Amino acid sequence: MCGIVGYLGDRPAVPILLAGLRRLEYRGYDSAGVAVLNGKGVNVVRREGKLDSLERALEEHSPLGTTGIAHTRWATHGAPTRENAHPHTSRGGDISIIHNGIIENADALREALQREGYVFTSETDTEAVVHLIDHVWDPGMSMEAAVAAALREVEGPYGIAVVSTRDPEKIVVARNGSPLLIGVGEDGELMAGSDAAAVIAVTRDVVYLDDGDYAVLTRDGYEVHHLERGPVDRGLHRVSWDLEAIEKGGYEHFMLKEIMEQPASLRDVMRGRLLQEEGDARLGGITLSDMELAEVQRIVITACGTSWHAALIGEYLLEEFARIPVEVQYASEFRYRNPVIEDGTLVIAISQSGETADTLAALREASKRGARTMGIVNAVGSTIARETDFGVYLHAGPEIGVASTKAFTSQIVALTLVALYFGRRRSMSVLDGRRIVGALEALPGQVQEILDQADEIEELAREFVDASNFLYLGRGYQFPVALEGALKLKEVSYIHAEGYPAAEMKHGPIALIDEKMPVVVLAPRDSVYGKVVSNIEEVKARKGRVTAVVSDDAPELDGRVEHRLRIPQTLPALLPVLSTIPLQLLAYHIAVMRGCDVDQPRNLAKSVTVE
Repeated sequence: MCGIVGYLGDRPAVPILLAGLRRLEYRGYDSAGVAVLNGKGVNVVRREGKLDSLERALEEHSPLGTTGIAHTRWATHGAPTRENAHPHTSRGGDISIIHNGIIENADALREALQREGYVFTSETDTEAVVHLIDHVWDPGMSMEAAVAAALREVEGPYGIAVVSTRDPEKIVVARNGSPLLIGVGEDGELMAGSDAAAVIAVTRDVVYLDDGDYAVLTRDGYEVHHLERGPVDRGLHRVSWDLEAIEKGGYEHFMLKEIMEQPASLRDVMRGRLLQEEGDARLGGITLSDMELAEVQRIVITACGTSWHAALIGEYLLEEFARIPVEVQYASEFRYRNPVIEDGTLVIAISQSGETADTLAALREASKRGARTMGIVNAVGSTIARETDFGVYLHAGPEIGVASTKAFTSQIVALTLVALYFGRRRSMSVLDGRRIVGALEALPGQVQEILDQADEIEELAREFVDASNFLYLGRGYQFPVALEGALKLKEVSYIHAEGYPAAEMKHGPIALIDEKMPVVVLAPRDSVYGKVVSNIEEVKARKGRVTAVVSDDAPELDGRVEHRLRIPQTLPALLPVLSTIPLQLLAYHIAVMRGCDVDQPRNLAKSVTVE
């Protein structure tokens, strides 16, 4: 959510800031703006809507300067208007700030500052912070000292960047609960960004800030401080991917590119981790000894959205392979409960970005209660990756499309590796392990077989482009796939869709089924296939339009379904990876045909870093 970019160097700032904002568009936003120090003052340009509107305004105003900050805003406090867009400025116009997060005591700060004569021109919580900085900034004080003094009075999550003519040629950034990093370029160029995509065109060397950190960027370099502990060394990290990874590469949309990248992303998550002869997985990120692993009596997996669906599949995998009781919790609920964390409880947090606010808060709550914690994340160096006791990286590469595709299937495979690893150290035989390893090795090629049917799925999408409702049904391992298929369609096409366990259809949803209702049934050949065929018969009896995802010719479905989407056969535990692919393509093509913005669906953000 929201995007922060800052630049300090010798080149004109505006083109670099705009390029950074372009690469953050995937995070979701509804307004944008820049502030540039031009030697005389702070030149601020803001516009509601997409970046094209801001670019047109910048062509007219053409602010000069080599130091500046820029922002894309996803509205929380106040509507998406020009007045509420960032940057916000102090009453004298000499301090400018951009901000991600939510200032929880903004109302109290606003009231106190109004009593001091400050006039507010926006509905945002951010404006309270810039006025507070102005209020505490005494003569002779540096900007970083003023920012730090103000932040000690602020409550709630934030990521900020500040510039001012009072202390020019300087950017001050700070982080508490909202991701922020510094990009360290050559020839004295420095950048700030809410993620690495913002700075990758200038540098791949970054410094990740921790909560409570603030940093000052100057012509002489950068310094990082902690609000309570003083100067700190956060270390320099090298971003492993390059600029091409966040470009469309000839595809019309990032979502389609990332769907098509899944054979490669699955190979990457498994690379160097499969041990065929031993029937085992090599997971260097798991630091538990075999004895400590044996002490794990219960696992709680916490996640949000698509990652929560992967967690459900992980529950089935871990219970089947490792025989450990597993509970899956929405992170947003877990953090506000009084969860039972006993000795022997392992909490696994799943997040593509590694910055999801609710998941991070749930993780911290579990850690505070004494649980061992493990992360399954894609973003190297992210907060969840740094704060868990150990974990597994997906190595899926950047995922730009808001609707997760390749990260979801990579999460399933990573959870399979974890379940295999745990299982082989408990009760799983080497023969069963080899069977799983062999099936995993075959997955990328099987996914490619499905992608080769993309034209067929596009044709099917034409039949459903005008549908107003969809129902997705699955049992066992396929139930979470039904949930994910429905979510993908909702996210990108704005068609109402629901996923259900197939047997639960009789307990309510069957009332919705008629000749206008498309019903997608996950029906690969597995242990509950016969039961699913019976559920299809129930839908057909109500004149529902059935599309079945099958793993063979499924002659039993002749006369019962209108369409079959064929996937290869594999172990039941791995079928979710394959059955997900046609549902991703179906959602994508329906959304494109409906004229929807599939990469930036309305009201959605890629990384939800506020509650």
